[in-house]
Amino acid sequence: MGLYVGIDIGTSACRACALDERARAVAWARRALPAPRRTAEGVEQPPALWWQTLEQTLGDLWRQVRPGEVRRIAVDGTSATLLLCRADGTPVTPALMYNDSRAHAAARRIAAVAPQNSAARGASSSLAKCLHLRAGVTATDWVALHQADWLSGRLRGAFDTSDENNALKLGYDALARRWPDWLQALDLAPPQLPRVVAPGTVLGHLRPDLAVRWGCPPTLEIVAGTTDSTAGFLAAGAMHAGMAVTALGSTLVLKVLSDNPVYAARHGVYSHRLGERWLVGGASNSGGAVLKQYFSHCDIHRYSRLLQTHNPTGLDYYPLPAPGERFPVPDPKLQPRLSPRPASDARFFQGILEGLAAIEARGYRLLAELGAPYPMAVLSVGGGAVNRGWQALRAARLGVPVTRAPQQEAAYGAALLALRGEAVLAHP
Repeated sequence: MGLYVGIDIGTSACRACALDERARAVAWARRALPAPRRTAEGVEQPPALWWQTLEQTLGDLWRQVRPGEVRRIAVDGTSATLLLCRADGTPVTPALMYNDSRAHAAARRIAAVAPQNSAARGASSSLAKCLHLRAGVTATDWVALHQADWLSGRLRGAFDTSDENNALKLGYDALARRWPDWLQALDLAPPQLPRVVAPGTVLGHLRPDLAVRWGCPPTLEIVAGTTDSTAGFLAAGAMHAGMAVTALGSTLVLKVLSDNPVYAARHGVYSHRLGERWLVGGASNSGGAVLKQYFSHCDIHRYSRLLQTHNPTGLDYYPLPAPGERFPVPDPKLQPRLSPRPASDARFFQGILEGLAAIEARGYRLLAELGAPYPMAVLSVGGGAVNRGWQALRAARLGVPVTRAPQQEAAYGAALLALRGEAVLAHP
């Protein structure tokens, strides 16, 4: 049986997963990534570190499976992490990470010409990073590539392609499936913009030298990848319109599969194309980071067992780790609401979880008001997905079934993309 490999380049680690032809995970590997360099100006990382860590991760994977049986590889990466490189893949800039937001001047230029609901607006967009990096480069023979684009290029030896999900924040029009004309006002056009294909599209074969070094077949195909959050959605198994996935990590990220795209830049809502469907989502600044400000890991475990899910606190919190919210309330000055604080730490803990559940419910209601379907069911991923008490609080607020997704890793979703290609949503 053939094997299909997914590689996930996250913020702290590179993970790899190998699936058999029945989509069963047969091997996993993980290597830590060095932390990005943070300065007063932003967050950046040398792309060479990604490749080095990817090779190490695959080396660990090859010790568990037979590389000669691998048929395809797909890579996902962090959304809006971007670099400029030459046609041979040599970086001419560092990579600006997904959370680098230094490109304020570029964002103002974009705002003057981009449609109101474009995902390319904002200082942290791929397009803003591209314009910012371009200002410091004298050469003109470069192409803008995302993290997953560049790594896929290293695997096949060609650096000219992106996928529809990564390209969205670079200004790509996923509805018309082309680069829009308004980019010309920013002096951007191919070949500085990559060609764009659907996730799962076969791009070419593994480089011959890598095939020899790793013992892989020369026919091994590299397919177009996606963003890490989209790969996580695919891994969760939400394959039908109306199915939703909530990521319960440091922040709260909501995504629902829709038959129609939804865009609302004011709320940070945009849509990734998945075949003929759309993944509509938004991300709150609230999330598990708030809990860690007040409780240790042991406290969280202890108080989770003491939750009184049928006895709400009525505290009506809006838990934020710091002032400012983006979704579902677009208010950069919104203050955290975490008072009054009861004498009981257990009740305070429950009040925060109730507040997080209320934000989640408000977020899905907003997506529905904007045109997405209200969830028929919600799958949970991330560290908070194991908390059954919180799950019960959320189900009561949402009014739909809430369960933990059987697969939690984006690398599994990337491997599904390698296995099924563009038909990934047609196979529950």
